[in-house]
Amino acid sequence: MPELPEVETTLRGLAPALIGKTVREVHIRQPKLRWPVPPELPALLNGQIIRRLHRRAKYLLIEFDRGTLILHLGMSGNLRIVSAATPLKKHDHFDLLLDNGTTMRLHDPRRFGAVLWHTGDAATHPLLAALGPEPLGDEFDGTTLYRATRNKTAAIKLVIMDQRIVVGVGNIYANEALFRAGIRPQLPAGKLSRPRCTALAGEIRATLTAAIAKGGSTLRDYVSSDGSPGYFQQEYWVYGRAGEACRRCGESVRLLRLGQRASFYCPHCQH
Repeated sequence: MPELPEVETTLRGLAPALIGKTVREVHIRQPKLRWPVPPELPALLNGQIIRRLHRRAKYLLIEFDRGTLILHLGMSGNLRIVSAATPLKKHDHFDLLLDNGTTMRLHDPRRFGAVLWHTGDAATHPLLAALGPEPLGDEFDGTTLYRATRNKTAAIKLVIMDQRIVVGVGNIYANEALFRAGIRPQLPAGKLSRPRCTALAGEIRATLTAAIAKGGSTLRDYVSSDGSPGYFQQEYWVYGRAGEACRRCGESVRLLRLGQRASFYCPHCQH
């Protein structure tokens, strides 16, 4: 599933190709995604200029004068910039054709992605209104995490994956950040001291930043907007490495399940 680094990489690839361009046509080939694609999008967007692109959690926001197109890549989606003449593939569900002859195309085999529309401030949309702080922003730090974890008995990995606490920390990067901070994923969140919360907040930021620099991770379907894969999976410390030697100490990496998600850790380096 594309996580924050993959969405941020997609955003950075799309922005130069979209900002300032005028929408010429909209094609909805599959309206039944995670939520129905608004059928009025062609009428709303034809002739409109793309003013801004930004990201909120794992959502991509494309702003127009009349409102905001809210996109989500779901489990297997990707957005690419292609020529309008590029032949369609199976699972190419949505096209935004631009006045320069290029197209932003959504490819989503599992159809868990989203194409939605919101007028007014996008932050008030029901999917965005209750989200926590951005992990790469100034509003998230050790103090924020320390306050959010007090009296919580849930495993720290589940807490940092809670989008109300901090957004965009999916399974892969939660595992990696916890290793880098030396914290076991199953540790009750309320037991973390303020210094350990500061260390973890810093490693969440550092892990996501490093992943963005590598173009994210490509495990199944994800590619960037130009079709390039991500390479961060080559640098995983623990994710997907159960039974293999820890790259830091040589101890065998262990696997456990938390919240029905695979969790990986080194029993020597994390405590």
